[in-house]
Amino acid sequence: MENDKKFSYFFLGLGIGVAVGILFAPKSGAETRELLKEKADEGKEYLKRRSQELKETAVEAFERGRQAVVRQKEQIAAAVEAGKAAYREKVEAGTASAAPADDVAQGI
Repeated sequence: MENDKKFSYFFLGLGIGVAVGILFAPKSGAETRELLKEKADEGKEYLKRRSQELKETAVEAFERGRQAVVRQKEQIAAAVEAGKAAYREKVEAGTASAAPADDVAQGI
């Protein structure tokens, strides 16, 4: 959001600068056109650099997000396995302790 404002201000400043430059240009028409062409090329180069930076930032953010999802998936899988193991232990402990109670009930 803040980057959008920066781009808007950049283009606003560029437009104002060009307008003022044309109005108060101490150079001839050909020289002024050449200057405008150079400035336009500089603007294109700036946008190329900025878009490349934004692309790299997006790729890095995507990779961090992907790694976070992988970590969460591993943690959930470990928690599920721990829950299954605890359930198995409870069931096994319950059947082992239930056997002597059955023996007592039968009078052994």
